[in-house]
Amino acid sequence: MKLKRVSGMLAALFIVAAAGLVAHAAAANAETTLQRIQRTGEVRIGYANESPFAYTTPDGTVTGESPEIAKKVFAKLGVKKVDAVLTEWGSLIPGLRAGRFDVIAAGMYVTPERCKQVAFANPQYQIQDTLLTLKGNPKHLQSYADVGKNPDAKLAVMSGSVELGYARDSGVKDAQLLQVPDTTAQLQAVRASRADAAAGTALTMKGLAAKAGPTVEAIPKFTDDPKHTGYGALAFRPDDTDLRDAVNQQLHAWLGTPDHLKTVAPFGFDKSNLPDKTTAQLCGG
Repeated sequence: MKLKRVSGMLAALFIVAAAGLVAHAAAANAETTLQRIQRTGEVRIGYANESPFAYTTPDGTVTGESPEIAKKVFAKLGVKKVDAVLTEWGSLIPGLRAGRFDVIAAGMYVTPERCKQVAFANPQYQIQDTLLTLKGNPKHLQSYADVGKNPDAKLAVMSGSVELGYARDSGVKDAQLLQVPDTTAQLQAVRASRADAAAGTALTMKGLAAKAGPTVEAIPKFTDDPKHTGYGALAFRPDDTDLRDAVNQQLHAWLGTPDHLKTVAPFGFDKSNLPDKTTAQLCGG
């Protein structure tokens, strides 16, 4: 009886050990995101409607600086099909981490806080902010600090954007902030006088002003902390560092070339927007 009991215990231990080895082998052979997209030739990008970084045209085409860069870079990796998933800005990182798409291609700024949640490629551009106001800038707002000093002033910002933090750091109270899902809502808030200004990148605000007609303007002289210069990059899940590294290798060889500058020129970018910092520097590493 004792012998049978010992034999049973040994058999159970063998089964557990074998199961562990199988699980380990399966994990070792698990396909990475890089391997999958190269095998299938398809990659999914997540974006939010914010011209000129990433947006949908009236005919349904997804374009912008970031999607066009993604198309070029992934083509160099043998990935020809780029599918796009439209997402509100504040849901981009949760959507990436949940596996709804493989990469964020939305012109997202690299910040230390975001670096804890995603693996950024190296920046593909740098840019500063400005404000969108009604024509003539009725409340004479030239900076985030100006908004903070005027308790009656309201500022429209996209939820989850860095401008939200910039405004708070400059003394803008939460009661003065109108958080909206996208740039269209920012424009609507200013035009309807629900906000006295909207904050965003200079290219985005100028683009909104150009499309909206003579009732609004992007202020030409915006005063801001140089530390608020934004550096935009593609973002990946933390486990996909091999994919991030493969993209970085392609970006390093391509950024600043005539082909790159030709690709981003339709969206208002030029040599002055070439980045001068790495993601490691921006993440604080």
